[in-house]
Amino acid sequence: MIKRLFDFIISFGVLLCLSPIFFLTWILVRIKLGSPVLFKQPRPGLNGKVFYVYKFRTMTDERDESGELLPDSVRLTSFGKVLRKLSLDELPQLWNVLKGDMSLIGPRPLLVEYLPLYNERQARRHEVRPGITGWAQVNGRNAISWEQKFAYDVWYVENQSLWLDFKILLLTMKKVFVSDGISQEGQATMEKFKGSDV
Repeated sequence: MIKRLFDFIISFGVLLCLSPIFFLTWILVRIKLGSPVLFKQPRPGLNGKVFYVYKFRTMTDERDESGELLPDSVRLTSFGKVLRKLSLDELPQLWNVLKGDMSLIGPRPLLVEYLPLYNERQARRHEVRPGITGWAQVNGRNAISWEQKFAYDVWYVENQSLWLDFKILLLTMKKVFVSDGISQEGQATMEKFKGSDV
C-alpha cells in the first residue's frame, strides 16, 4: 500500500510538472509521425494479467508487399531515436502508473508472446507490478542479454524496498542523462526473446 501511494503521488506530480513537455511531445509526434500519436500494446502485468501499455510513437507503420511490418531498424525514425534517447516516449506510461497497471519501479512489461517462454525462475518477474524503470534498466538496459536482464528482475522481486526504489530512480535519471544502454549492439532496440536453454 505504501508503494502504491508513493507511485500515485510521484507519477501525478511528475505529470503535472512535465505537462508542457508532454503536450509539446504530443504535437511533435503528430507532426512528424502522424496519427495515432500513442503506441498501444497489450503487455503482461502483475501475476501475468494483461493490460495495455502506452508510449509515444517512435516508428512509422511502413509494411512490405505482403503487409508485414518492416524491421524496427527501418521504421525507427531519427525523431524517434531522439525521443528514446531522452526517454520521452515513456511519459504516457505515467498514466498506466496512475491506473495501477504499473509501478514507477519494477521489471519492464514485455511482450505477451514471451509468457510461455519463461522458465520457472524468470516467471517470478510477474510477482510484482511492472515498472517504467527497474533494476535491469539501471544495470545495462537493452545492452545486456535477456538472461542477465531476467536475473536482475528476479533479484529486484526478492529484494524490493522503498529505499531500493529510490536508489533506482536516482540511477535512472543518471542513465537518461548519459543515454546509456538504449539499444543492443547491432539492433535498433533489442532482439526478440526466444527462450532460455536452462
